[in-house]
Amino acid sequence: MSDTDQGLGSDPESDWEKVQASPEFVELRRRLRVFVFPVSALFLLWYLLYVLLADYATGFMSTKLFGNITVGLVFGLLQFVSTFVITGLYVRYANRKLDPLADKIRHEVEGVER
Repeated sequence: MSDTDQGLGSDPESDWEKVQASPEFVELRRRLRVFVFPVSALFLLWYLLYVLLADYATGFMSTKLFGNITVGLVFGLLQFVSTFVITGLYVRYANRKLDPLADKIRHEVEGVER
């Protein structure tokens, strides 16, 4: 028997509709949105700030900090740093808040004892 044949009932489509309507799944989606939407908005604003400064504040962005290192170069490198920081924060958040609930839902759907 395949994985799709096991689970809540005989009709896989209605089973997934039941899962999607379950309070646990609704809570999982809420938890995901609580993290993803604000962080995405903040990163987009940070990126747009960088683009706008690069376009309209060229004097500021070309200010040398030391040697040939400018404010623009530091801001550009901080874009990469912020990407890695966001990734780390998401992994930590997912491990603590999303994965336990997703595992619970998966075990209920698959009918697996813990």
